Amino acid sequence: MPITLITGPSRSGKSEWAEHLARSRSGSVIYVATAQRRADDAEWQARIDQHQQRRPADWTCLEEPVNLAALLATAAAGECWLVDALGTWLANVLEQDEDTWQSTVATLLAVLRSSPADLILVAEETGWGVVPAYPLGRIFRDRLGSLTRRIGAIAQSVYLVTGGYALDLTQLGVRLPEPDGATE
Repeated sequence: MPITLITGPSRSGKSEWAEHLARSRSGSVIYVATAQRRADDAEWQARIDQHQQRRPADWTCLEEPVNLAALLATAAAGECWLVDALGTWLANVLEQDEDTWQSTVATLLAVLRSSPADLILVAEETGWGVVPAYPLGRIFRDRLGSLTRRIGAIAQSVYLVTGGYALDLTQLGVRLPEPDGATE
């Protein structure tokens, strides 16, 4: 089934665009929230609440901060799965060493390729600014950029949401060759 990747900067509307696309699909919608609740962070909780209030009541919501591939492997034909968001999921598993991370990515990509469900994945754009001054920030930026590129290479549709517009990059752009590995 099709994979749709939606990327963009913070507060760009990428989640709303993903929700709009999910509403237009037939069948049930399963929303996968990768964020972890933090009772001590009111602003973070407000973001989660905003996402919850926007979702239709008939959507199923599953919270999975770590084992994303295992959860997506349960997707069935006729379902639409919306994952929001890959950057939040990556932050939850960022402490993985490089070999473990590469295995995690390979497993996720294999699940995405073989899924019978309609998949919509939201990813944050982080690599357009200053190079982070600390190693963990650079690892996050590089891993998310590489992951987004690798998913984009297998996606049927890729959108960039910015400035109040959703741009269909698959219609406007030229697909690069699929990356060979994790060094992109």
